[in-house]
Amino acid sequence: MGKVMNLHDAVEKFVRSGDTICLGGFTTNRKPYAAVYEILRQGQTDFTVWAGPAGGDWDMLIGEGRVKAYINCYTANSGYTNVSRRFRAAIEEGKLVYEDYSQDVLMLQLHAASLGLPFLPVRLMAGSGLVDFWGISKEQRKTLDTVDNDKLVIMENPFEPGQQVVAVPVPKLDCAIIHVQKASPDGTCIIEGDEFHDVDVAVAAKRVIVTCEELVSDEWIRRNPEANKVFGQCVNAVVHVPYGAWPSQCYNYYDCDGAALKEYDKASKYQDAEDAEKKIAKEAAKAAKKGLPYTAPENPETFKDYLDKWVYSVKDNDELLNKIGGARLAKLRVVPGLGYSVSK
Repeated sequence: MGKVMNLHDAVEKFVRSGDTICLGGFTTNRKPYAAVYEILRQGQTDFTVWAGPAGGDWDMLIGEGRVKAYINCYTANSGYTNVSRRFRAAIEEGKLVYEDYSQDVLMLQLHAASLGLPFLPVRLMAGSGLVDFWGISKEQRKTLDTVDNDKLVIMENPFEPGQQVVAVPVPKLDCAIIHVQKASPDGTCIIEGDEFHDVDVAVAAKRVIVTCEELVSDEWIRRNPEANKVFGQCVNAVVHVPYGAWPSQCYNYYDCDGAALKEYDKASKYQDAEDAEKKIAKEAAKAAKKGLPYTAPENPETFKDYLDKWVYSVKDNDELLNKIGGARLAKLRVVPGLGYSVSK
């Protein structure tokens, strides 16, 4: 059936260690979590990442040490975690090579990649600390063959002498993964609601995996061509993965699983049992110094526990859905006309 594959084979074939990669979606919206879980299970690593507004998807990969360099505007499970915890911990501990652009510039960089531009001149960020302070120094950049030698270059606008613009690099994506509502075997995709940067990265990347809620026929998807967002020739693999964005939401299909996102927020505070012991002891000492009562959590769930529970203990998305449970998933279904669940 055209480009239709199972998720294991698609990830094994098209996601490679050392890739420069981008994932679609927006914080807690239409994130390709099923594909992320499969990457975690298979072990691909050493990624250079161009992340649009990210959430738990990249937080998990950072926490598992799969990211070599991370280029981003922000990473948060919006409404549940202000700054994703493993991402924050990696920066605070000096374990993550990280560069920061403003969201508007980063999204324009991804669009420029879809246009094949060699670089992008903008006036955004000018005069801000994002120009003056580099997360990845020039010296460090020389050691990273997948990262540009400069974060930016201030140059004169050739059409307006005396006017300065900020020239920024354009991502060179090896791989992109997006989750959509409907896709056909030839790779044509329908994205309902906000597109975010998904169309841009699908056009820009050398290899593209699409996971979808519904696999429809090539004949059916041609009936309403104005609804189609991603051209089939951009896509290498189409994978039918119902609830493939869980625990994030998928517009018109299901809402966020708030219980799962809260569980992840709490668990990801601690990398593992040893980290939990150290942090709890530090919190207890801090409370004692202030003369405040402190009750240590008993056997707190950790980031490692969460991944063992929801990722590594299952072999594929079908087993994951069975573990989540049909009743729980049914409660996430959106109410037509409202666009969100009223029973979760």
